[in-house]
Amino acid sequence: MSYLRGTVARMVAVLSIASRAGVVVRLVRCGGGHRGWSAPEGRSSPELVLVRRGWFRRRTCAGVFEADPAVGYLSLPDEEETFAHPGGGDVCTAIQFAPSLWASLFGEHRPATPAVYVDAALEFAHRRFIASTRQADPDYALPESLLALTRAAIGPAPHLGTQAAPHPGARVTDRDIVARARIAIVERHLAAGTLLSLAELLHVSPFRLSRAFTREVGVPLTRYRNRIRVGLVLERLEAGDTDLAGLAADLGFADQAHLTRTVKEHVGHPPAALRRLLGTTGV
Repeated sequence: MSYLRGTVARMVAVLSIASRAGVVVRLVRCGGGHRGWSAPEGRSSPELVLVRRGWFRRRTCAGVFEADPAVGYLSLPDEEETFAHPGGGDVCTAIQFAPSLWASLFGEHRPATPAVYVDAALEFAHRRFIASTRQADPDYALPESLLALTRAAIGPAPHLGTQAAPHPGARVTDRDIVARARIAIVERHLAAGTLLSLAELLHVSPFRLSRAFTREVGVPLTRYRNRIRVGLVLERLEAGDTDLAGLAADLGFADQAHLTRTVKEHVGHPPAALRRLLGTTGV
């Protein structure tokens, strides 16, 4: 999305709602009323723009394109663009990818057209992604919902189903990849701290890891990782640990509240109740 300058800039409000895991998500509100084109601008990294409300025009060397809630677009680097907002106001989600993250997802793949048709499945993925930016799990829940959104919007590059195996000539199956991912999570490998670094450790694309894990295990990677962490919480509570803030930090939760919500979601009881049920009330 354009972050406009001068007079037009005063009519655009940009709110950053997430900045983690190689992605910056912004909510862009335009007051409308300016029919003229903005100054030409380019960008240094890819950006997916999905319209929540209203419509606006985008102009590139390929011509003029109308973006609305049913048709978004992908903006790529080195593509000069200008914008006009004659529709009386619009609201967009702009998802900017770090070049390294984009490369890990798509390599040199370029979609045949920048236009992105927003069907019901993509609309749902969009809303799920926005919900994930309000959660306290930017290392797994956010990138996993981002993968679902980009897969629905653009689809994985055909050649990125697999990447180079760690040993030349070795054929790595999805089952092998998932088994190694589970071991890394259980052993609390440093690279298992985020979904993207885990995929890099396993020499596979994040798309393949996320899709294969759900298929092989029956639950998403994020839920599996949280299940392992909840088990560790139970073990520590049973051993008499009463420092929930320290426990949250040690196990990679955002904070004590995040730990409590996750434990209650998986077990049905908050940590304080679990202490009583386990016979370790503590202080």
